[in-house]
Amino acid sequence: MNGPDEWDGPQPAGGPGERPRIPSPRTAAEDQGPLPDAPPPPAPDATSGARPASDAMSDSTRTPTSGPEPDAGREPDRAEPGADEPGADDEPGTLPAPVPPPRAVQAASAAPPHKVLKSLLGAWALAACSAEETAAVEAHLTDCASCADEALRLRDAVGLLHPADSLDLDPLLRSRVLEGCLVRRPARIPVPEWATPYDAETARLDALLRDMGEAEWRAPVRLRWFEDDRPVARETTVAGVIGHLMAVDGLAATALGLADPLGATAPPRSPAPTARTEAYWQAMGEERSPSATHGPWRDQSHTLIRTVSFAGSGAAELAVPYGGFRLPLRDAFLDRAFECWVHAGDIADAVDYPYDPPSAGHLHGLVDLAARLLPKALAHRRRAGAAAPAQRLVEVGAPGRTLHLEVEGNGGGHWYIALDSPAAVASPERTVAHIALDSAEFCQLAAGHVPPEEAAAGQHGERAAIRDVLFATASLSRL
Repeated sequence: MNGPDEWDGPQPAGGPGERPRIPSPRTAAEDQGPLPDAPPPPAPDATSGARPASDAMSDSTRTPTSGPEPDAGREPDRAEPGADEPGADDEPGTLPAPVPPPRAVQAASAAPPHKVLKSLLGAWALAACSAEETAAVEAHLTDCASCADEALRLRDAVGLLHPADSLDLDPLLRSRVLEGCLVRRPARIPVPEWATPYDAETARLDALLRDMGEAEWRAPVRLRWFEDDRPVARETTVAGVIGHLMAVDGLAATALGLADPLGATAPPRSPAPTARTEAYWQAMGEERSPSATHGPWRDQSHTLIRTVSFAGSGAAELAVPYGGFRLPLRDAFLDRAFECWVHAGDIADAVDYPYDPPSAGHLHGLVDLAARLLPKALAHRRRAGAAAPAQRLVEVGAPGRTLHLEVEGNGGGHWYIALDSPAAVASPERTVAHIALDSAEFCQLAAGHVPPEEAAAGQHGERAAIRDVLFATASLSRL
């Protein structure tokens, strides 16, 4: 039995009595990644007559022709044991010099440190890494158990998200936050209830306009309404729509004693919304930045809300002129809220953005305003010869023929419309016709976006009364 330091074979060059050193196996290049492509052979130099390295290599291994030919059956000489083994000629007790891998293998093995890869796990779970980062992270997850567990938890958390939902803030978030604050501490100067629909709709439109670029402000918008029992349309831009809203809101501003947004360009003795809008569009011109109307319109809406909040209850009955008719300030604010919502929908359609209707409580107030205006609209159409004459005269305050208007859905309800005279009293016992409409359909009809003949209405009773009410509803629309 030989000892640990004894050797019974041929004595190697390391010295007597020493066990020969067996070098560690070298790492194969393919274990470190894909092998690099072989570089192409250099082109021969025509001037120097140099030959490619491959030719020189073939010459160096070629059998010389001058020497004698070796015997065909002669076996080659055996090499001495260990002569061709790596490290045979090295100094005793020293390790062989490692052979550096190719450059491509070195680059592939240079992975980012653990700290960097761990910081990329969140982005990797959201599929937000680049291709190189993804490959490095996934390679690291096969070797690091803690990172693999963390990656699994992050992937599960990502599955709970809803990427299909809109990332924009809910337009009603402001109202909910204010409501929660008011529950804890009521406002010392609250906004009047009849002004809250205008406050909410201007805030929603402001949120829609906030992220628009210059190109979107110039997007074409088609305004539609009914005039003389026929549809009318006008082409403008997003900036033009905001200018139109600001010009007509100026009617309520001047009634409250505030500055007219049109200034010196306001048409004299003509408070009609159409004339004021045309005057503002001409003054705005093409030189100004389209988004320049956003700030003045928003400031004016804030000033209106703040003014009516401090004005007291008497301000609700202030008369606001609309050209051919007048509205009390409480109804004028509902009218401005309705038009703000309708034109915000026009803008949203132009820029391909979804836009929801008002909340149920506010929508009910807008429908109620349109229903209360219908008797006067019917009387105006009769005077113009556009509606059938009244069947009988009714004394002021006496019940007369009535149409039952049923509006379904959010903000809906039941209204009874006096058919013979605005001064008559609508009575359910005198109902001669019944119309049923969805709330959104009724509002689109009142905005002039739906022809009266195409309104999806459930109808029962006198056909002439039903037709007159549907056309009177469409006649409420204007520019």
